[in-house]
Amino acid sequence: MKLTFQALALASALIAANSMAQTKWDLASAYPPGNFHTQNLTQFAADVDKATVGKLKITIHSNAALFKAPEIKRAVQTGGAQMGEILLVNYQNEWPIFGADGIPFLADSYESSAKLYSAQRPVMDKKLAEQGMMSLYSVPWPPQGIYSKKPIASAADLKGSKWRAYSPATARIAELVGAQPVTVQAAELSQALATGVVESYMSSGSTGVDSKTYEHIKNWYDTQAWLPKNTVLINKKAFDALDKPTQDALLKAGAEAEKRGWDMSKKTNSDSLETLKKNGLTVHKPSAQLATDMKKVGDTMLSEWIKSAGAEGQGVVDAFRK
Repeated sequence: MKLTFQALALASALIAANSMAQTKWDLASAYPPGNFHTQNLTQFAADVDKATVGKLKITIHSNAALFKAPEIKRAVQTGGAQMGEILLVNYQNEWPIFGADGIPFLADSYESSAKLYSAQRPVMDKKLAEQGMMSLYSVPWPPQGIYSKKPIASAADLKGSKWRAYSPATARIAELVGAQPVTVQAAELSQALATGVVESYMSSGSTGVDSKTYEHIKNWYDTQAWLPKNTVLINKKAFDALDKPTQDALLKAGAEAEKRGWDMSKKTNSDSLETLKKNGLTVHKPSAQLATDMKKVGDTMLSEWIKSAGAEGQGVVDAFRK
């Protein structure tokens, strides 16, 4: 009886010690559970849990449930959440380099997007370190096209249209084509479409599926304008507080999530376009005039971006174009 009691006491002590050693993190995300970025995050958290034998538990808070999209970066920086996923272009006004992958037609394929990422990341990592954060991994959205309620043959056809803007770059596009920019984040897009607040916008096929855009808009023009990236951030103090094996497991799971995420993005691109078509949306090849007009918008925005980003921005573009 005494032995049994001692065994129970030891087991209780071990359970208590294990409970005390367990670290729980929150990861804030702005996208719905079914989105491929969120699915990738969920797999990443499961991989970390398995690799650390439950020592590090990461809870995913999707669909802006913990923090709204514009608040996530600040939340990670201040420790409000240990991790967060951000759309880099949302923070271009804070620092131009964050918006490098939102410049229309600078990097317009997965291959060129990967090359731009290689040029952008070292500079970005240095900036994030200064802000008390680190980037774990980045994954692009599929190529961006134009959703429009009415058919468009040129940029002039977008004039006066209520245009969804979710970043400085998308707001600037609206200005350059004469549309009316309306700030709407991903979590509010479905309602904005349903109420007529938005009549046109630029985004991927994936966003069109997530928001059921096809219920309100029937045209998408495959301009392949850019591939904006989501980056997963970690609060550096929280990372430094982990023991070395847990840090290594986290970094390894992040590297695997990055590779998996790029593959998921490519598959999502083809799958989402098929879903849009099945639901009555027409995928158009842009007319020569529309392609020319949008290229001019891209050239203007690249020139403006380099001017605001200075030597640092020029260095990123030069490295990308090597």
